[in-house]
Amino acid sequence: MPGGNFLGAGRESKREAHADQSITILHAKVAQKSYGSEKRFFCPPPCVYISGHGWRVMMSNIQPEFCQKAIFHFLIFFILSLFVQQLFACAKSLFISDQDKRKHFCLLLRLFLGNQQEVGSFQSRMIKVISKPSQKRQSMKNADLCISSCSKVALFNRLRSQTVSTRYLSVDSGAFIASARQWTAFTITMVDDQRSDQGGLVLSEGFICYGSVVQLVCTESGVALPPMVIRKVNKQHAILDVDEPVSQLHKCAFQFRDNPNAYLCLSNDTIIQYQAPSSIRDSSKVVLNDGSCWTIIGVEVVEFTFNRGLASIQTPVSPFPVITGLGVSLSRNDFSPLCFFHYSPFRSPKSMLCVIPDVSVYSDSWRCLRRIITLPLSLVRSDGLIYRTSYSFTYSPELHLPPSARGATAGREGGADRGQEDEEDILIQSSQTNFLNVGLVSLVVKVI
Repeated sequence: MPGGNFLGAGRESKREAHADQSITILHAKVAQKSYGSEKRFFCPPPCVYISGHGWRVMMSNIQPEFCQKAIFHFLIFFILSLFVQQLFACAKSLFISDQDKRKHFCLLLRLFLGNQQEVGSFQSRMIKVISKPSQKRQSMKNADLCISSCSKVALFNRLRSQTVSTRYLSVDSGAFIASARQWTAFTITMVDDQRSDQGGLVLSEGFICYGSVVQLVCTESGVALPPMVIRKVNKQHAILDVDEPVSQLHKCAFQFRDNPNAYLCLSNDTIIQYQAPSSIRDSSKVVLNDGSCWTIIGVEVVEFTFNRGLASIQTPVSPFPVITGLGVSLSRNDFSPLCFFHYSPFRSPKSMLCVIPDVSVYSDSWRCLRRIITLPLSLVRSDGLIYRTSYSFTYSPELHLPPSARGATAGREGGADRGQEDEEDILIQSSQTNFLNVGLVSLVVKVI
């Protein structure tokens, strides 16, 4: 379709660059089914964060009587409890009954302004329905229930199985806290303890097993806890000789690697180190208190960022396109609002190619730069709405050797290592630099 664009940051005005609007949805990967009259509310509850200067720009264009109401309606459609001042909300009363036979489902967030103008609909990732936490040793057949290294998790503590006493491990102003209101997503990474002793942390892949050394890093702030050994909890005892995979909604404890007697613990709203005594009856067990028993669960963080630019766009921003990789695949054919600078002549409803402009389009002087230039990629709808992506395109300078240098290189004798060093020397000395242009880039795009 004509009129579309494939943009980098170079041509955006300052006003446009600071008018992004972001919606972030945090939710668990699994949900426990309720049976009979009981209600097992989703834990941790799905949360919504709204951020970006563009929301203030939008509010300034709305009549004053709708300004406060606009923020209120952003969240009330999705949740039952609101924290308007922080543009944050969580759905604490969501549950799935035993009458619902689905094994997987998604959450749908719909946002409206106070004047009833719809912002759009935003979908979560897939959530798996389980009956109860599995106490059996997990195998590869149930890999979706295992906690893998470098995945995102949340931790919560619930005293005496009471919902009102639930506290979530969270980060506030760079400090770890126990919050009854908000929870934080952490990247849990398995650390190769033997190799890390040589200096620095060596990250490891695979499923996390009890007895492994792990590190928790806040996905938003980057604040991290010290390396800890994850232990299985049974009847308020940490079991030291278990090495099975960690599973969803398991009770666990975190033993500080550099202080084996100390465990991660909450005390009211603060996080402390609990000095756990060994069991008198069994040396392979450690006695824990209520505050040092945590429940671990995998979580997803889904972010949608768009920019209305300088245009006054009243239509919803959804369906929202998301680039997922190379090639093009659409989950449905409702992709007509999107258009690119160029289509492949052999395109189908589920495939497209985009032309990457020459680097001189951004700046004539950039062709003379002898360094790599990386620009973010955005998708632009025909009406000017910009969809931000997590992808970027890198322009790499192509260095041409002068004929005399190429002849000298061809005539030299020596091993492969020496030839490579000589070639690098000539590349550094070369003054003829042009940017390597890649004409077409194919994208895998999913519309949600």
